[in-house]
Amino acid sequence: MKKTVITVVGKDSVGIIAKTCTYLAENQVNILNISQTIVDGFFNMMMIVDTENFGKEFGTMVDELEALGEKMACIIKVQREDIFDSMHRL
Repeated sequence: MKKTVITVVGKDSVGIIAKTCTYLAENQVNILNISQTIVDGFFNMMMIVDTENFGKEFGTMVDELEALGEKMACIIKVQREDIFDSMHRL
């Protein structure tokens, strides 16, 4: 299993979760855990996904999700779990 952390932040609007999940489903990325909140009109979502069956380079996912975020006026960041853990280790 290759775990990846995806975060989505932006002004709340219809379809953010649907569009993000559609991209993941179309690319064989399984969602393991998802959490989302809306605070004063701002949307925040964190997902843990399994990219084991993603058939493209990891950088391609990063680029494609960043572009999707731009279309939705959101910021989407993608990080491998091991790098995310290293960055946030005390």
